[in-house]
Amino acid sequence: MSTPAPLGVSAPVPDAVSGGASARVSGGASEAVSAPVHTVAVLALPGVVAFDLGVPCQVFASAYSPGGTPLYRVLVCGPGEVTATAVGVACFRLSPGHPLADAASADTVVVPGLTRDAPEVTPEVLDVLRTAARRGARVLSICTGAFVLAAAGLLDGRRATTHWRMTGELARAYPLVEVEAKALYVDTGQILTSAGVAAGLDLCVHVVLNDHGPAVAANVARGVVMAPEREGGQAQFVRHPSPAPGGADLGPTLRWAREHMHLPLTLADIARQANTSVRNLNRRFQDQVGTTPLRWLLRARVDRARELLESTNLPVERVAERCGFGSPASFRARFAQRAGVSPSAYRAAFRFRENARGNVQDVP
Repeated sequence: MSTPAPLGVSAPVPDAVSGGASARVSGGASEAVSAPVHTVAVLALPGVVAFDLGVPCQVFASAYSPGGTPLYRVLVCGPGEVTATAVGVACFRLSPGHPLADAASADTVVVPGLTRDAPEVTPEVLDVLRTAARRGARVLSICTGAFVLAAAGLLDGRRATTHWRMTGELARAYPLVEVEAKALYVDTGQILTSAGVAAGLDLCVHVVLNDHGPAVAANVARGVVMAPEREGGQAQFVRHPSPAPGGADLGPTLRWAREHMHLPLTLADIARQANTSVRNLNRRFQDQVGTTPLRWLLRARVDRARELLESTNLPVERVAERCGFGSPASFRARFAQRAGVSPSAYRAAFRFRENARGNVQDVP
């Protein structure tokens, strides 16, 4: 396939509101803004997948403190002009705004996915990743970017994932890597990997959550119109994305459970509503939702609690009651386990922003 010629004259564009020129594409305009403390270097390598490249730029550049200060400085780094692709089709040429060497000194380095026919990653790229890791930098991969991390030796002895179509190949090519074929993303501390396409969004929002808490992460998630959090252990894909035949679709059951989450629902209650056995219910949830019924219900309850904490003045005890937690103590423990902070701290983090917009309601 021939590579398309660049359109017009390349000009620098800003780091998607994050500071400094990150890349050169046609028709952009430069703008200087102050650089936040934490630098994220996103590698633009030959054969880079356009979506995977854009995800970390968008997510990290969208993270702001309650006072409006950007929390990350995003740099697109690479060895020179590259062609970005989508589904294997060359889309446009991109000139990274920063040399590859700048990534070695970044706080976080992100390696987006590459196409199957991408050129072999150069020793220079692997050296930059090793140097960054030795310095203690956090290193992320999106989709097939895991192969680059594995080639650099950063995944040896670690758990990791990649796109489900490529997990077998990753395991065969790098037997020292413990490949988790079904995970959306795997966080081992310094080194993090994600599955394909949208899982990169999940991983980047997960990083923002760990860095700056659930309020900032939820605001970023709203900005990119996605769920605030999907667990890394959730399955990469489900077998029945559309209604299953023969009345086996869980859609009505999920709606019923959300409407009745204030009740002390059990597996037997949900199975009865779905007109099936508990064993079959578990199987259908794994197939269609990618997790177990009780883990889904807990996530739905916490998500509803987040909504109430953000948008109402209900006491924490009333929020716990409306969301089906057995007691305020149980609610606080479960909420903190999933959100990383207490319900009161979560509400306080939103209060600064939401009160200014007049979005907090008094609910009886």
